[in-house]
Amino acid sequence: MSIVHRVNYPTPIESLAEYIRTRGGRGLEHAREMSPDQIIEAVTSAGLRGRGGAGFPTGRKWRTVADAHAATLTTTVVVNGAEGEPGTFKDRHLLAIDPYQVVEGALIAARAVGAAEVIFAVKRINEQHRGVLARAIAEVVAAGWAQGCVLRVAEGPDEYLFGEESALLEVVDGRNPFPRIAPPYRRGATEVVMTDADIESGSGLSAHVVMVGSGSAPPTLVNNVETLANVSHILARDPDWFRSLGTAESPGTFVCTVTGATKRAGVDEVACGTTLREVIDLIGGGVPEGHTIKAVLSGVANRVITPDLLDTPVAYETMQVLGIGPGSAGFIVFDETADMVAVAAGVARFLAVESCGQCTPCKTDGLELANRLAALCRNEASTTDWEQIERRLGTVGDGARCALAGQQVTTVGSILEVFAHEVVAHLDASAAPTAPALIAELRDIEGDEAVWDERHADKQPDWSYDAEWDGHSPVERFMDHRAEDRLAD
Repeated sequence: MSIVHRVNYPTPIESLAEYIRTRGGRGLEHAREMSPDQIIEAVTSAGLRGRGGAGFPTGRKWRTVADAHAATLTTTVVVNGAEGEPGTFKDRHLLAIDPYQVVEGALIAARAVGAAEVIFAVKRINEQHRGVLARAIAEVVAAGWAQGCVLRVAEGPDEYLFGEESALLEVVDGRNPFPRIAPPYRRGATEVVMTDADIESGSGLSAHVVMVGSGSAPPTLVNNVETLANVSHILARDPDWFRSLGTAESPGTFVCTVTGATKRAGVDEVACGTTLREVIDLIGGGVPEGHTIKAVLSGVANRVITPDLLDTPVAYETMQVLGIGPGSAGFIVFDETADMVAVAAGVARFLAVESCGQCTPCKTDGLELANRLAALCRNEASTTDWEQIERRLGTVGDGARCALAGQQVTTVGSILEVFAHEVVAHLDASAAPTAPALIAELRDIEGDEAVWDERHADKQPDWSYDAEWDGHSPVERFMDHRAEDRLAD
């Protein structure tokens, strides 16, 4: 296997004119000669799956939104560029390398589902990428590509949950990134409206959820940056071209990020089905001489990957059978020097801090897990603490409205299970005391070096950076502010 260049070019595309010279715009041109049904059929035949982490079939998602279209309502396409999964940098990299293919893919999606507006949701902290995207949008609009479709950028906060689909829609509509209770196919970038009861109870959102076909809110299609980058090329060529790389069930390519204990950090593109070992070697250069791989994390949403699984093809069908998944194809590599209890503590802390607090067990049990695992790292935990860790792993996901709490169970639980001998060593103080590993968002990759969000170590569970935490969850903190503002009015 080798590096390929379908959506990840070796050098940046600096202008729309340069993009057009490299076949850019042909996908949209072909789409305009097709009916919406034909566009959806092309994407379905290609077998494209969402590259945001879940891997849901893109054509099926488009079909559902298109079928929910109503003449009296305005459909919206939302491009999810709110990347924050630890170890992942591919969406920001793609926006820097070639934002035009993403804009083109979004316009194709808008035609397919009958959307009159495309919203690009990105974090306001990523100023460079926002600037590149805004310039590309301006060029595309000036060239007449939008043809009556409104394109705009929605800036959001730095929180992890901003990338969760329903929380992202909340942000697009001017609220905080608090996930909704919603069906897999939800409707409405302007769906949920806060009520006085919500503010007073601190629940964070209305219980009102619009089901497909109800006709009381506009349908919304949410797709990831990498997903839409692929769409522009599928329509420019054909589904068979897309399927010429990858596997039958996972056609196409993955844009992967490799960081950690490798010779270099990097982002590059490989065919789906490339083994994880090859991905690490091709993009990260492997581990330095004299070292071995002890474990790999695919973000913080999957089971830990052990050395015996390194020859597993990075494809949905092969990884899911083993209880792991490619996620957003961000792989953090740990060598034999890593303390995996410290890694588990770092994951637990990241998830506990980033929990919004709408679901009490997610926040309270998550923080308890993080604190007791930190004590375990320091060799200050007892068997009672370990019993509490096991108990909290069993309750942290109770009543959860999004996947975050389940990630504690899956990722933290699997690390503690696989590396149980390291837990025992910390319990009897035979291991060297350590501190929780920094598990956080990637801010950048500069040359061969990963730049991590080191400020996350100071982030409080209410999402502030105050010197001390006042005990409130984010939903309590922000809802209190909303109530105060309402009373002041």
